[in-house]
Amino acid sequence: MGIWSDFIRSRTGMVLALLLITLSHRAIASSGTTCPASSPCTEQGATTALDSARAWAQHAQRARRDHTAVEAWVRCATDAYRALDADDAAVRDSASALATACTTGFLLRHTGGSPHTFSQGATTFGATTLDVEFRGLSPSLQPPLRVILADRVPLQLYGGERHVQPGFGVPLAVLTPRCTQAPLCQLLPPEGVFRGATAWIEGDGSDRPHLVFGNPLTTPALIRGRHAYPLAIDTSAPYAWGARKSKLNRLGILGLFGGKEVGRRAGLYLLEDYDPHKQPLVMIHGLGSSPLVWARLSNAVWGDPDLRRRFQVWHLVYRTNAPLLVTRRRVQTYLDDAWRILDPEGDDPARSGVVLVGHSLGGVVARLLCVDSGDLLWNAAFLAPFRNLQGDANDLWTVDQAFHFNAYPGVRRAIFMAAPHRGSPTTTRWFGRLARVIVGRQIPEIQALRRVARRNPEAVRPELRSTYQRGTVNSISTLQGTQPVRHAGEALMPIAGIPYHTIAGSLPGRPTPTDGVVPLQSAYLDGAASTLVVPFGHDLQQAPEAIQEVLRILRLEAGEHPPLVEPTNSRSQEEIHGRAVPSDQ
Repeated sequence: MGIWSDFIRSRTGMVLALLLITLSHRAIASSGTTCPASSPCTEQGATTALDSARAWAQHAQRARRDHTAVEAWVRCATDAYRALDADDAAVRDSASALATACTTGFLLRHTGGSPHTFSQGATTFGATTLDVEFRGLSPSLQPPLRVILADRVPLQLYGGERHVQPGFGVPLAVLTPRCTQAPLCQLLPPEGVFRGATAWIEGDGSDRPHLVFGNPLTTPALIRGRHAYPLAIDTSAPYAWGARKSKLNRLGILGLFGGKEVGRRAGLYLLEDYDPHKQPLVMIHGLGSSPLVWARLSNAVWGDPDLRRRFQVWHLVYRTNAPLLVTRRRVQTYLDDAWRILDPEGDDPARSGVVLVGHSLGGVVARLLCVDSGDLLWNAAFLAPFRNLQGDANDLWTVDQAFHFNAYPGVRRAIFMAAPHRGSPTTTRWFGRLARVIVGRQIPEIQALRRVARRNPEAVRPELRSTYQRGTVNSISTLQGTQPVRHAGEALMPIAGIPYHTIAGSLPGRPTPTDGVVPLQSAYLDGAASTLVVPFGHDLQQAPEAIQEVLRILRLEAGEHPPLVEPTNSRSQEEIHGRAVPSDQ
């Protein structure tokens, strides 16, 4: 009885118990078949089915044995399902609520509220057999499915904020290992694929009942007769459940010191199925950090139906030990690699609607993805043009790619959060000096720069010659306020056509406005489409005011541009996943 007592005290249990207490106290029907199997219920038949469902619910509540309760919950759910096509709205509403409550009771009694594995096909639950059906679920999921009721997933990652759309069925979080058989698998998190689903039980008396796991994002409503029942959805639980397995918080710190595991994971990751006509919202974390810092913002975007329909969330993982220009080049490579997999033809509308959001170092990287460098950065480091340098061709190419670049194609808007565009004074304090010594000494791109500087000493500016020749340049040193290349880069602003927004922190009571790491003056940019200063520290990407500002900007973006048009030759999800589509579909 312990699990059942915990269930009654839970939020799901309280709702279910209150609903069932209000049901009419009728005798248990002798048979669950109350409507013709081959046709919809008559109005009288629907009412009879609903009464039968109520009686089975009472029976399930009183049942002491699991197999008895499971059978009663299933009979309740199927009887209520048969009443969904009634003409009387009150009957339909009661049937919808009861079908959902009885499916909840079934799942809780069967799983005890803990994660449970489900496979498709005929499955016996106690003494009851149901056909388990996965209907329209994400192709990224690899059955069998590991499933948990959504409201059983802790949400500390979001500060407890949960976004739920009420409706028909039971919201679930689903987790499976990521696939391995298609190129797209590289863009899925190594911890596994997490998606939302909604469960309900169907039955018309002519065959075994079906336990359906449906996709509320692609099929937002159940159609029964002439009526549509919007599916319930919990957009918060899936990522929160998947993130509990993640090691990224620890790996983010290790990545600052060149951790190999972060290097293996570095790249772009999809948090939802790729949609060629939704705008990518690319989130770039900061120094010694990880994509988990974007949990609250991602949750807020998924929780807004309009933004969820308009944007798809992408997270970047990268080692934060490399110098700023090297990091920018690597991030561009991760984006390029993703597009080669997602859109090899290069014609998806999503390419032209990228919105960048960067925090701290990630904000500076985001800005550099929006600019044309020209020779400005090269001339801040070298006295001779690139064509006059001697050395290995690969080394010269690597150095040239770091200092010369154009705005990344398709970026349409950028948001910079607590970004040290003019450097950070913390890099000159004792821990900054220590980090400069031990961070990033074995970066391949820096070794190439080191060899080029040694081969062409007179071509390197004197103030940088020793640093380049020793290869002691890294992410910390390139954020120093006096660093020549970084200082020159202050003049590089996003090109025309890319509006940009600043969100900065200013802790109360400080003599000089700062978020504790980045001075307000360093985060401020002339020409920004908007600037918001919040009374928060450097981790302001967690601040409610900052999150609401990002949502405001995304709504502005959506309002200024029509939705991306789906291409006529758009590939299906099965094709994107590299799966064959049966000839009869």
